[in-house]
Amino acid sequence: MEKLKKRWGITSNFQLTIIFIVFAITGSASAWLSKPFCDWLGIVKEDLGFWFTPVRLLLIFPIYQVLLVFIGFIFGQFKFFWAFEKKMLKSMGLEFFFKEEKK
Repeated sequence: MEKLKKRWGITSNFQLTIIFIVFAITGSASAWLSKPFCDWLGIVKEDLGFWFTPVRLLLIFPIYQVLLVFIGFIFGQFKFFWAFEKKMLKSMGLEFFFKEEKK
């Protein structure tokens, strides 16, 4: 746990516990929300077969990203999760979302 705390720049076990709780709530909430969202879009397993799971995962991804920052904010960890989000999206080649204008 000490390596993780050092890597994330966290000093207290309490903050680490809160971060783990946020990850758990966010994962569960995004999976829970994906079913009604897929139903609303008309995406059903019977129509897509094998492709249903990959399509659903692609839909869950943006829901997860938004929820992660929102739930992190609720738990007082917005700064950590906003930095985490930017780092993750940059590593996926989506840094254009966060480019700052040069003056």
